[in-house]
Amino acid sequence: MQFAMTEEQQMIVDTTRAFVEKEIYPHELEVERSGHLPMEIIREVQSKAIEAGLYAANMPEEVGGAGLDTLTWLMYEKELGRANYALHWTCVARPSNILLAGTEEQREKYLYPCIRGEKWDCLAMTEPGAGSDLRGMKASAKQDGDDFILNGTKHFISHADIADFSIVFMATGEEETPRGPKKLITAFFVDKGTPGFSVREGYRNVSHRGYTNAVLEFDNCRLPKSAVLGEVHKGFQVANDWLGATRLQVAATCLGRAERALQHAVEYAAERRQFGQQIGKFQGVSFKLADMATELKAAELLTWMGGWKFDQGNVTESDMSMAKLKATEMLAMVADEAIQIHGGMGLMDELPLERIWRDARVERIWEGTSEIQRHIISREMLRPLGA
Repeated sequence: MQFAMTEEQQMIVDTTRAFVEKEIYPHELEVERSGHLPMEIIREVQSKAIEAGLYAANMPEEVGGAGLDTLTWLMYEKELGRANYALHWTCVARPSNILLAGTEEQREKYLYPCIRGEKWDCLAMTEPGAGSDLRGMKASAKQDGDDFILNGTKHFISHADIADFSIVFMATGEEETPRGPKKLITAFFVDKGTPGFSVREGYRNVSHRGYTNAVLEFDNCRLPKSAVLGEVHKGFQVANDWLGATRLQVAATCLGRAERALQHAVEYAAERRQFGQQIGKFQGVSFKLADMATELKAAELLTWMGGWKFDQGNVTESDMSMAKLKATEMLAMVADEAIQIHGGMGLMDELPLERIWRDARVERIWEGTSEIQRHIISREMLRPLGA
């Protein structure tokens, strides 16, 4: 592994950071204070992101994306992660890699318009009674001739309010396993406006203001077999094969926010004077800075290693879980300490620290809780010993 960035990687990092600072930072305060991301801002920033070549950068070149390797893509994600989540995720969209699993007809209808910025997608797995335990989902799709009838509810579905279609995972049967019956899952494309499919406002939450979630309801929603993504009963296989390094993506965006918070803390510690000297000279502050920088570096190395191994084809579930676990828990610590160093000013919304602190909380929950990541890591350690 090379620890220095290539010339191309440095250019992508510099370009993305400059874009974030010039085009996204100016809109942050409005979105944070209103909790709303206006469509005019979305379209304005989106058009500039497309012009800058930063839109859909996670997609292969052959379908119109930037064709970044995983490690370089994570560096790009880190830079976007510095900003308000709603702004960078919606305006500089990265369509779900699972769209690559579609047929050419499905790609024409769903994938290519997302890459061109004409449509948005959303992914619907989570239910009120099925979060990490996706096999426990109750929403179902039953075959009726050549069609499927969908019933049930999904919730916590990110940005479904603006999505033109949803990729929905439904239980379509059961199979017997040594551990008892398990649900078979199938993925479907469901267009907004399909009869029997409704999207209603979700929950207000403390993290990522302007980045909405929704509740999806299916009431005898009829779909043709052509709406199946992949094969019937093979929804988990489609997800595992095509969703990509989503845990590493979460880790990378956490790195960007932590680095921004640390930068504010270092600058404040060098400028703020108490008792006749800069507060950074007090051990109570200087040791905080040292710990913050060390934890950030450790999380960054785990994330870059995961991305590098992903490109080599030998990444493990544990590699990605370690990066996600470390980066998300590091961000919580860095954000909290940055506020502590600033004192009361750290809690004022003139600075991004209170936002970073709030936003950090969800990172230890979505894409698998910290407890799930620890389970994955320990399971990989114990399995070779038959435990």
